[in-house]
Amino acid sequence: MDEYVIKPIAHIHNDLKTKFGVPRQSGLAGSLLSEIVFTPEFRVSDALRGITDFSHIWLIWSFSEARRSDWSPTVRPPRLGGNERIGVFATRSPYRPNSLALSCVKLVRVEHRDGLGDILVVSGADLMNGTPIYDIKPYLPYADAIGDATGGFAPDGGKTLCVVDENCEMQKLAEAKRTALTELLARDPRPQYHDDPNRVYGMEYGDHEVKFRVDGKELFITSIEKQIKKR
Repeated sequence: MDEYVIKPIAHIHNDLKTKFGVPRQSGLAGSLLSEIVFTPEFRVSDALRGITDFSHIWLIWSFSEARRSDWSPTVRPPRLGGNERIGVFATRSPYRPNSLALSCVKLVRVEHRDGLGDILVVSGADLMNGTPIYDIKPYLPYADAIGDATGGFAPDGGKTLCVVDENCEMQKLAEAKRTALTELLARDPRPQYHDDPNRVYGMEYGDHEVKFRVDGKELFITSIEKQIKKR
């Protein structure tokens, strides 16, 4: 029996250029806007008819930067310090047999762009720029929200940090981007088992590189510099 081959219907575009800094789950950076641009084959406005009646949508996508030729039945979740092994199907690790993921995002609007057709502007995505999307489905509150669900080894969103911008580096960014960046940094983008107050980390955010360090419950922005585009 031949394998069923799926192909991307769209790709996401946003300011998250690398895996470092991407929210660990959808909805944690609600101010981060992303655009879903459909591939030419699926760039059909009728396919989106009625979608604006829903406030949120599900994205089925691929961990395109985490594919492997083999798979392991257990993984080490960063939430557990990277030392304890858990069954891969009991985690949301990107290292899976089929590298598929599921995210719920808020639908902000449908916007027509010349040459691109109708695109979806969404907020709260945890996808890196360029990630392929394989399907989109509406979020149904009566069926998708389980009030008495339990969260296993990740019962909550984890710790949050106080973002300190002593040198007003954020002023180099547009206001909307400042809000989204603050949310991203407050969720501590470092590997969860890192705890060196003197180490300076760097992450790409749009066309800027953001450098910071973390001391206790405070994250200090050390610099935000515009990157020079390579030709």
